[in-house]
Amino acid sequence: MSGASVVVRGIGQLVTCAGPDGAVPVADRAVPAQERLGIRHDAALVVEDGRVAWLGDDASAPAADRSVDLGGRAVVPGFVDSHSHLVFAGDRSAEFSARMAGTPYDGGGIGVTMAATRAASDDELRALLAGRVAEARGLGTTTIEVKSGYGLTVDDEARALRLAREVTGETTFLGAHVVPPEAREDRAAYLDLVTGPMLEACAPHARWVDVFCEPNSPHAFTEVEARRVLEAGRGAGLGMRVHGNQLGPGPGARLAVELGAASVDHCTYLSDADVEALAGAAGTTVATLLPGVEFSTRSPYPDVRRLIGAGVDVALASDCNPGTCFTSSMPLVVALAVREMRMTPAEALVAATVGGARALRRDDVGHLGVGARADLAVLEAPSHEHLAYRPGMPLARALDL
Repeated sequence: MSGASVVVRGIGQLVTCAGPDGAVPVADRAVPAQERLGIRHDAALVVEDGRVAWLGDDASAPAADRSVDLGGRAVVPGFVDSHSHLVFAGDRSAEFSARMAGTPYDGGGIGVTMAATRAASDDELRALLAGRVAEARGLGTTTIEVKSGYGLTVDDEARALRLAREVTGETTFLGAHVVPPEAREDRAAYLDLVTGPMLEACAPHARWVDVFCEPNSPHAFTEVEARRVLEAGRGAGLGMRVHGNQLGPGPGARLAVELGAASVDHCTYLSDADVEALAGAAGTTVATLLPGVEFSTRSPYPDVRRLIGAGVDVALASDCNPGTCFTSSMPLVVALAVREMRMTPAEALVAATVGGARALRRDDVGHLGVGARADLAVLEAPSHEHLAYRPGMPLARALDL
C-alpha cells in the first residue's frame, strides 16, 4: 500500500554494507571490507515507500503501520547481479558434459542457443525469463542486469530487450556477442548491422551496450571491432560494458578503461599493464569477476588478490547463461570467491553487493543506508559468514514487504 510503513525487527545480524556510521560512500575503497560491512546486532529497520527510512537497535524501533519479525535471522543487502544472460531457450547440457570430459570452451556453442531462442515464441521466452528471475530472487538477488545476445538479428535482439525490460531496468544490448553462423563469411556486414539497424532498434529498450572482445575466439570480436561497437553504442546514449580477457590475454580490459566503460567482465587473464590501467580507473571501471564460469569450464580463476592489492574496484556476478554457467545463485558465487579465489567473506559480500552496484553505476542499491532501496536478503543463518560456510544450501531469499 503506497505510503504505508513497515518495521522489520528481530534481525540478529544486520549487514548494511554502509560502514559503521551508515555514511561510507559506495566508492570509498580506502575503507577495509570488514569495516564496510557496518554490522549491527539485534537490529531493526523501517521501510517507507520502498526505501530505508530508519535503522538502529531493535529496542528503539519506532512504530510503523506493519511489523515483520525475522526471529534472529541475519539480513544483508540484496545481491546485485551485474552480469547475466537470462533471455534464451534451449539446452546445452551435452556441451557441459563434453567440457567436463576435456573439450575446451571457445564460444562456439552460442549458436546452439541462438537457434533455439529464435524459434521460441514471445510467451515461451517470457515464461522462461520470469522463472529464472524468480529463481535468482529466491536466492537473495534483488537487482539483476539482463543481456540480449542470443537472437543476433534485428528483430530477435529487440525482442529480447523488450522482454528483459519487463523484469529489470538494467538491460544490455549484446548484438556483438558472437558473429552468427550465417554471417561468418562477411563479418564486416554483420558489424555494420550491429552498429546500424540493430542498434537503432535496440537502443530504446537498453541502458547498456556490451561486446565480447576476445581475439582468442574466432567467433568473438577483435579490438578494432569492439571499439566500433562500443563507440556506436555510446553515440546512441548507452553506457558501455565489455566482456574481456576471458579465454586468454587480450585488449578488453584496457579498451574498457580507455573508453570509460562501467565494467570489464571476466578478467581471467590480465597483464601487469591491465591491472595498472584498472587501478587507475578505480571509481570508473569495475573488474567484474564471474567465478561460476571458471567452476563450470574448469578454467583458471582470476587473481583477485592481485586486483584488490592494486586498488581495483571488484564486483562479483553470476553470468547465468546456458553455456558456461547455468546458475543464478549469488550465494554460490560468494562461496566460490571465498574458497577458490581467496577472498575473505567480507570482501566477497561487498563485491556481490556494493561492487555490483558500482558496476551498474547505482548508488541506491547494494547497501542499506538510510535512503537506499529497501532490498533485503534474509539469511536462514545467524551471520553472513554462512554464505561461504554452508555452500550450496538455500540460505538466502529476497524479503517481500
